[in-house]
Amino acid sequence: MSDYSPRRRTALVLAGTGAHGAYHAGVLKALHEAGVKIDVMAGRGVGAATAALAAIDGAAGLWAPTGPWLREKDRPAYQWRLPLRIAGWLTVVLAGVVTFPVLLLLAALVVYPAGFLLEMLGSGLGAEIVGGFSAWLTEAFAGPHLPTYVPRAAMLVGGAVVITLLGGTISARLSAPARREVRRGWWWALVAVPLEAAAIRHIFIDTLWGLIRGAAANEKPEARAIGRRYSEVLTESLGQPGVSELMIVVSDVDARQDVVAACLKEPHRAPFFAARTGVERQAEALDLADAAGELLPDLLAAALTPAVGVEPHLVRFPAESYWRGEARRLCDRGSSIVRLLEELAAAGVEQVIVVGGPSSRPRPHALPTAGLGLTDRLGDALSLDEAAALRDAPQAVRGRFAGVYLVAPDHSAIGPFDVQGAYDRASDRQETLAELLSRGYEDAHTRFIAPVLGASGEYLRVPETSDLGATYGEGVFDSTDPRG
Repeated sequence: MSDYSPRRRTALVLAGTGAHGAYHAGVLKALHEAGVKIDVMAGRGVGAATAALAAIDGAAGLWAPTGPWLREKDRPAYQWRLPLRIAGWLTVVLAGVVTFPVLLLLAALVVYPAGFLLEMLGSGLGAEIVGGFSAWLTEAFAGPHLPTYVPRAAMLVGGAVVITLLGGTISARLSAPARREVRRGWWWALVAVPLEAAAIRHIFIDTLWGLIRGAAANEKPEARAIGRRYSEVLTESLGQPGVSELMIVVSDVDARQDVVAACLKEPHRAPFFAARTGVERQAEALDLADAAGELLPDLLAAALTPAVGVEPHLVRFPAESYWRGEARRLCDRGSSIVRLLEELAAAGVEQVIVVGGPSSRPRPHALPTAGLGLTDRLGDALSLDEAAALRDAPQAVRGRFAGVYLVAPDHSAIGPFDVQGAYDRASDRQETLAELLSRGYEDAHTRFIAPVLGASGEYLRVPETSDLGATYGEGVFDSTDPRG
């Protein structure tokens, strides 16, 4: 069995969705402090965005107090689409209008006993309260008051709800290309994709631009200019300390295949992008060091788009590319971690450190209790797919690497959409992203740095101090050396 060695070509693979990026940040912090050598940063989902930042030595911003995970958030990263949010608030108003007469009658259950009690205590105030309330109640339910205003208000608010939903549906239909046929009825365009990922996309694209802009006061350009600038920075800096090669994977909904984008050094670049028998390599492999570099922001936006609940990100490829200017729908796919590992093996990677967001090894009495909300159910479906892929991935690529090392939490109440924290029913407390980040830091030490680097005798650097709390669980190590 082969041990870990920093002399081998090593990739850090980040897998997860949405809030799982906080766990990635904690693991990166620990590996950075320990001086672990990473040749290739790779990722899918939110891990793709994390990898893009870390590849150009920008990982420190992920665990900074002003970073995307620890700073105070003014809105969720994944939120209900605007028409649904407006319709939701209008529905609350409608419920208040309809139930207002009932609430007045229920108030009598408080006023009359209170007046009777005051009368029993010899106070004349009780009779005045009861009499005044009775007169006001009679007036409210008589004539052109509540019997007239409540139905009118209910009809107005209810009509506003219908118009909002109809307008949102029409807008969703018109914003899509004409060739995208909706076969489930006019309402399906809004109901089938109730969430939007615009906020988290803006967070990471803005962070990426701030990193490559540096101290310059340039205004933020359009997305493809950011991609071109990022490609230039990465390719010119490869080989420098803190800079790594990059590989990310997203899924093409229309072509039913994965798209792998990479920026690699020679001698690995040429054979990686070379033609393969029976495969349209140009359709599935994008060289970020070439013209495809301008697509990086779009690819990151697609990676931040879950496969369910959110409209796939529409990417228009350049006219000179394989797709000849076509618009393709791209999104994330939880089980694409296996494809990513296969491509890393093709890029000459010899050992990989896989970091997962969802729980990989649940323990007794630590099983999460499913929430009743739609985002809870969607998050459970995504986490199930991702966790199963994490468990199956080492076996699927067995024999391709000298070592596969897994760092993933045993238990976490935070799901993909819980970017503002989540209530942990197992421990009856609120779990925050700061705790998830700290857990990633601790798990990196207890599952990789101490057992793997320590056992290899090549522990590069020990962090001087850490105030991130207690450790969690045991390390997970899977070495699959084909040489035995």
